[in-house]
Amino acid sequence: MEITASAPGKAILFGEHAVVYGKPAIAVAVDRKAYVTLKKREDKRVHVKINDLNLSGFLDLEKSEVKVENLNKKPEKKGILNYILSAVLKVQKGALQGMDIEIDLEIPIGAGLGSSAAITVATIAAVSKFNRMELSKDEIAEHAHNVELEVQGAASHIDTTLSTYGGMIYLSKNAEDIKPIKISGNLPLVVGYTEERGNTGELVESVKLKKETYPEAVNPILNAIESVTDDAVDALLEKDEKRIGELMNINHGLLDALGVNTGDLSRMAYTARRAGALGSKITGAGGGGSIIAYCPGKVEEVIKSIKKMDKAFNAALSVDGVKVKVKK
Repeated sequence: MEITASAPGKAILFGEHAVVYGKPAIAVAVDRKAYVTLKKREDKRVHVKINDLNLSGFLDLEKSEVKVENLNKKPEKKGILNYILSAVLKVQKGALQGMDIEIDLEIPIGAGLGSSAAITVATIAAVSKFNRMELSKDEIAEHAHNVELEVQGAASHIDTTLSTYGGMIYLSKNAEDIKPIKISGNLPLVVGYTEERGNTGELVESVKLKKETYPEAVNPILNAIESVTDDAVDALLEKDEKRIGELMNINHGLLDALGVNTGDLSRMAYTARRAGALGSKITGAGGGGSIIAYCPGKVEEVIKSIKKMDKAFNAALSVDGVKVKVKK
């Protein structure tokens, strides 16, 4: 028996950084996925191979340890194995069965696109199915969030919710609840990304320091991001293309003012606009990583333009969330 589970990545449309201070945010599941394929082994060992990272190793479930077989040129990427270990332990019931876990990614690691959440959700879905557990999506999402808490120490529900359920969500003020935003049709989105990666913790800390040092300047910026996010909900529901684009551009400028922009991110954002995007902005923590562009009728042109110097893909809305297929 072969089991394959897939789960989408995510992009934040509005509200990053401000969400840390109790402001709302809007995020969307993108149709670029993590695929986790699972097969039974003859022995009792659990082996993991992540093809895109040239990374593999064994999981010692009894000792809760990862034993890496090989390290590629980016050894910091081995941390992703800790998510897989924690995910397997969450749904490991009864006597241990050996398994081979193979992972394929359509999402770049560390680019602010929810790769760890997608891998975690897909791993929980595949391993639970392998162990003949019938988990609901609610249970998968809860397990996945707990994995991120264990591995990272702190985590929002945004990434794991979107990887599990798909669609678009509004995280309300003070994170009191997550509400789906149901729109008709697709969203013409493009993600551009660079090899440069920002450190989320350091970037969040830098904004916190600015807020403490210049509260009269920074607090109005955070309030403005909140206003942009709430206006964007109406614009998205009304499919007001011009307004969506303008609000994204304003949000980008506000993030720039917080100091999380880079030359590469700005270059991609303005390249997208010159190619016809109505709006473009940083998505995620900044400091490197990714931008997202809103491109009605101009998706291919924007992708082509960004690819002249960076990488880009069509980030169509993923409405399904996690899926599991069994091949006998």
